[in-house]
Amino acid sequence: MATRVVRATCPVVVGIVLAFALPSLRAGLVQQRSGLPAGVQVERDIEYARLGDRPLRLDLYVPERAERPLPLVVWIHDGGWRAGNKRNCRLLWLTGRGYAVASVEYRLSTEALFPAQIHDCKGAVRWLRAHATEYGLDAERFAVAGASAGGHLAALLGVSAGVKELEGSVGGNSAVSSRVKAVVDFFGPTDLVHWINSPEGERINRPGSPVALLLGGLPSKKIDLARLASPVTHVTRDDPPILIVHGSADPVVPVQQSTRLAERYREAGLTAVLHIIEGARHGGPEFDAPPVRRLVLSFLNEHLRGKKE
Repeated sequence: MATRVVRATCPVVVGIVLAFALPSLRAGLVQQRSGLPAGVQVERDIEYARLGDRPLRLDLYVPERAERPLPLVVWIHDGGWRAGNKRNCRLLWLTGRGYAVASVEYRLSTEALFPAQIHDCKGAVRWLRAHATEYGLDAERFAVAGASAGGHLAALLGVSAGVKELEGSVGGNSAVSSRVKAVVDFFGPTDLVHWINSPEGERINRPGSPVALLLGGLPSKKIDLARLASPVTHVTRDDPPILIVHGSADPVVPVQQSTRLAERYREAGLTAVLHIIEGARHGGPEFDAPPVRRLVLSFLNEHLRGKKE
């Protein structure tokens, strides 16, 4: 199947501010201020794994009145693999469209080197699937999404089901699959080897860069690990459909990182939608604009609900 490329410009809107799970009236006021739809049950800091004394947690947002079992979107936050946290969830608006959303914590590069980050994210997916009935989730309708570093991890999770080096054992549930039905990648790196060797690679191929911190050394000296960490390496014909959204003027992650993954999908005969926003920079407000929300919702509805628009 050919890759579909969409180029668009989007109006600027205010981004989502996170809600806090508080009782009664206070919870309602927080929901109004945050943009989190009313009638959403919020459970924060659910422990999905423990590594020694280190707990790993996730936040779960479940619409109370939606028909169950619910499709779930697992969100992976940005921050260059070295910063950020699960409170920064850009897709909470989906809870107003009948989706449950889980925002997961993972070990940052300041705490553990790759592949710890993908091991944690896969552990969270396995835990959520193992506990799907308890939370009214449909274990067969999981998607994963993320932005920047989170987009990288979302894409990597999507294409690497069954890859032993990337599955790990975080959280147990080893008999439970980490496979998902769809992926949404906002401007994430997808081919670290190409990036390292490209004209733009000088910025990341140095000590202290986010990629160097992730891999544990100078990226040009960690090529095998960079290849393992690259979603393009693992694309096979049984991978889930992907929606990739990137800005044409991104100064942080080159747009070619997204076009390369879309091309790899095309070569494998898979479904990929590449949506390039003209003039958009890294993480700009255009990515939360109504046209992008409609695109995300349409994509998820098609691949998690079978509703092609």
